[in-house]
Amino acid sequence: MKVRTIVLAGLMAASIAAAGAQEKMMVMVGGESMFPTKNIIANAVNSKDHTTLVAAVKAAGLVETLQGAGPFTVFAPTNAAFAKLPAGTVETLLKPESKGTLTKVLTYHVVAGRLDAEALWKKVRDGKGTAELTTVSGGKLWVTMNGPKNLVLKDENGMWTEISTYDVMQSNGVIHVVTSVLMPR
Repeated sequence: MKVRTIVLAGLMAASIAAAGAQEKMMVMVGGESMFPTKNIIANAVNSKDHTTLVAAVKAAGLVETLQGAGPFTVFAPTNAAFAKLPAGTVETLLKPESKGTLTKVLTYHVVAGRLDAEALWKKVRDGKGTAELTTVSGGKLWVTMNGPKNLVLKDENGMWTEISTYDVMQSNGVIHVVTSVLMPR
C-alpha cells in the first residue's frame, strides 16, 4: 500500500509540474489565455484586443493559411493599433474590392518560421544592432533594440512599432503583439 501511495504521489507531482510548465508558457492577450496547443487563429479569435485583426484576416481569406502547419511568426497589431490609422482606412481595407491590398498588409506582418524573442535578440546581436526580416508578402522589416530589454520594428516607410507582448506561443508558430500597424511600400 505504501509503494502505491508513493507512486500516486509521484504521478500527481509530475502532473502538477507539467500543468505549471504549461501555465508558464501560456500568455494572456486581450484578457484571455492563449494556449500553446492551439493554432494562431484558434487563439486570436478569443483576444478582445484583436477583433479588428481577426475581421481583417477573415476578409482577406487568410484563416485557412494561418491555421496551417506553419510555422509562422506573426506581429499582431491590436485594435488600438488599427485605430491609429487615418480615418476610414480600416473600413476601406475591409471592402471586398480591397482584398489584394488587405492581404498584402496582413502578410507583411508575417515572417516564415518561429522567431521567438530569443531568436529575434540573436538576430539583432548578430546583425550588430539591427536585423532584417523578410515577410511573407516579400517586404522587409527591421528589428532593433530600444533600450536594454525591448525590441522595436521598423517598416519600409520608416514607421516604428513596439512589441508590447512577446512569445505568445502557438502550435503553428508564435505571435508578438505590436502597438502599430506595419505598412508595406
